[in-house]
Amino acid sequence: MNLRRINEFFWGNSVALAWMWGLGLFFSVQVTFMFGLKGLLCFAIPNAAGLMLFGFLTHIVARRHPGGQESLAIFFEKFSKPFRLIFYLYQLLAIGLTVFALTKYLFGPIQLFTGGLNALYLGMVVFVILAAGCLFGEEFGIQRIKLAHAFLGLVVLICVIRMIAGLHPEHGSWIDFGFEGTGQWEGPNLAGFVIPFLVGLLVGPWLDLQHWQRAIQMHREKNSIRASYVFGGVIFFILLIVHGCLASWVMGKSGLAAIGTTGLDGFHYAHDIIVTYIDRMDEASAGLLPAAYFTFLGICALTTIDSGYIALKWFLGLNFAKNENVLLGMIPKRILESPIPSFMLIAVATLISLWANLELEYFMVFYASFFVGYASLAIARCFVPNSQQPLPQIRMFSLASISLVIFAFGYCTGANSLLVLGSLLPLVHVIWLVFNADLLRVVSAKAGEVMEAASEIPAIRAIAKTAHVVAGSEVVAPRERGTHDIAGHFEGKWFVYSTIATYADTNSVGNVYFGMYGMYVGKTRELFFNAAMPDFDLKTTHFYILTRSFEHKFVREAREFDTITVKIRVADFNRKFCTLEHQVFGTNNELLGKGKQSLLFVSSKDYSLLDIPPEVYKAFMPYL
Repeated sequence: MNLRRINEFFWGNSVALAWMWGLGLFFSVQVTFMFGLKGLLCFAIPNAAGLMLFGFLTHIVARRHPGGQESLAIFFEKFSKPFRLIFYLYQLLAIGLTVFALTKYLFGPIQLFTGGLNALYLGMVVFVILAAGCLFGEEFGIQRIKLAHAFLGLVVLICVIRMIAGLHPEHGSWIDFGFEGTGQWEGPNLAGFVIPFLVGLLVGPWLDLQHWQRAIQMHREKNSIRASYVFGGVIFFILLIVHGCLASWVMGKSGLAAIGTTGLDGFHYAHDIIVTYIDRMDEASAGLLPAAYFTFLGICALTTIDSGYIALKWFLGLNFAKNENVLLGMIPKRILESPIPSFMLIAVATLISLWANLELEYFMVFYASFFVGYASLAIARCFVPNSQQPLPQIRMFSLASISLVIFAFGYCTGANSLLVLGSLLPLVHVIWLVFNADLLRVVSAKAGEVMEAASEIPAIRAIAKTAHVVAGSEVVAPRERGTHDIAGHFEGKWFVYSTIATYADTNSVGNVYFGMYGMYVGKTRELFFNAAMPDFDLKTTHFYILTRSFEHKFVREAREFDTITVKIRVADFNRKFCTLEHQVFGTNNELLGKGKQSLLFVSSKDYSLLDIPPEVYKAFMPYL
């Protein structure tokens, strides 16, 4: 096995451990309790397949887009913009769910919280869990996380071997419980969960920042994303099956069928049956089984939380580095880019959830309904060109909320049809959005082709040129060119300047020379600066505006005496750079070309790079 394959295996191990969050840890126990090993397989197979699918598809995305080793990072920076809030909420919920589950189903059954200081102990445990994740995240970072997780993965392997060895034949077989469950589950049956499992788990990784960050780092290191996620899916599947079979073995023990608690909805929950069983074992028969199992739980939770910390730190830094909000600009950058405030929010939400005696499933409904539409659209925007239209945020959020309520109502009432509807409704909506946009795109494209072809017919071209002089049956005088503001003017947020191409602007065949378009855009830009910052004075200014880059796409040609109209506006800016967008039109308002340019700001004294000066922010903000 070569070094590259070893790295891919290490990354796969890190992927598997980071994905063993609250769902893998404790819902694998609950689904075995509800439906036996058959339910465990229905949960584990799409879960592992979702990881592999993410690896296969992101591998294609990384290869398809330009940029070499940075292609996936460049793609994600643009791709993630409309999903930024959803990415953030998804990550918070995943970390919070893990901390909640570990606190309630590990420390609760072993009666850590007893006596009058229960609330204090509870807060301390939540704080320690989150602090441990922060510590490991700061210590290793994404470049070394696979090595740290390789060591922790080895410890997990030892724990798994010890757990299996601790189950002697006289204690019962791992498959004693069979494929049917306990029969104590009062909620929806397995048929109602199959579709939510398939839909939610197959698309789930697409909104997880941990996976995107890992995939980007794998590509930077020239490792195969596809191979790493195959390794990760296999390891993750094995861990789920081992944990579920351990739960099956515990439930197969005589007299233990009644283990569990009743939730707020009246259903029977048994996430903690393994912890409870081990805690009740006498020391002689338990041996090292408690230490092995509790270490297994702790590592799985830790590798999720530290990965979440690293991913949040990367994502917040990526977005707040380009922050343009004046109010957020008043907050120190280190605070904005730090995951610590987010972790504090997670701690508060976790404590409230524990106090309210919620269950793991109340968090999970979001992944089977609310996030499905966003994840499906994210996949579509990676591979379907016509899905690149602006994200319909209000419609997406409204439908996601409706789907969440439908799914939750179906779960509480045991209505399988509502569970299926709540999971499929967002998916159907995304398909409609993509298809609808595709239809409009095809119609617009065909209409444009027809109009362009028709314009080349001599008779129609002649009619178009003379139509403005005909009114009924009367012949009117030729239209005057009218007056034009020689300094340009604003049309909404666009600054507009027009000029007439003359002989000096053309080349030997009569077309406007290609270099002149840059001159037209440059002149318009200077007039825009003059209009936006009339008090700017080169003699007293403390900064200069320089061009960092310039791009222009040529669409049509112009000729002598054509009217050239240039429109320019502020498209984007961050702390250092400003982007201007421009469009160039001809006499008949046909698009001649378009492009963009990036500006930077330097000190007038030593030409050192500056943040965008406040004067520029104030002048440009109205035109963004």
